[in-house]
Amino acid sequence: MTERLRQNILRTTGREPSEKDCALLAAHMVPRNFERKTLLSQAGEHCRYVYFLLEGSAYSSMVNPAGERYAVQFAIENYWITDHYSFFRDEPGIYTIETLEATKALVIGAEGYDAVCRASHFLEHYFRVLITNAFVALQYRLAKANTETAAQRYLEFSRRHPDFVQRIPQYLIASYLGIKPQSLSRIRRSLAQDG
Repeated sequence: MTERLRQNILRTTGREPSEKDCALLAAHMVPRNFERKTLLSQAGEHCRYVYFLLEGSAYSSMVNPAGERYAVQFAIENYWITDHYSFFRDEPGIYTIETLEATKALVIGAEGYDAVCRASHFLEHYFRVLITNAFVALQYRLAKANTETAAQRYLEFSRRHPDFVQRIPQYLIASYLGIKPQSLSRIRRSLAQDG
């Protein structure tokens, strides 16, 4: 297991993983390298893996009936990404996941994930906290999307995720925030002038 993943577990749970837990994860997670613009999962197909990013970046998105793509999640180093619906329900995916940069990741499949959770209460707790945090973040994002202006949403996003602002293309950030790229450009110009 890598030091990045060990530190992620420590930050998430407040506890160091044991050597046994580290060995268990290492036995079920495979390091993989992906080129820029690699599809890790595609809407309509089963998402078979969960990815922990060691280097690079990726995002998940969906397409509405009008053919417009909407960003749903971003991941850079130390983030996990998957299509939770597809992975946990064994259903065709609702999101497409694509790398934005050349990416190195640790990858675990459903069987490995289940084996790890069955064998280690601590790692099961870790994964439960990750999923809980993702759910809470989604609820928070939905609440903000329905109650704040576009400028407020961008400021909050920038405050909470400064690394994303530097690494993720602006058109995807605009999509994630539910605004047009031109509107985000105006907001950024206005904030820079006021700044």
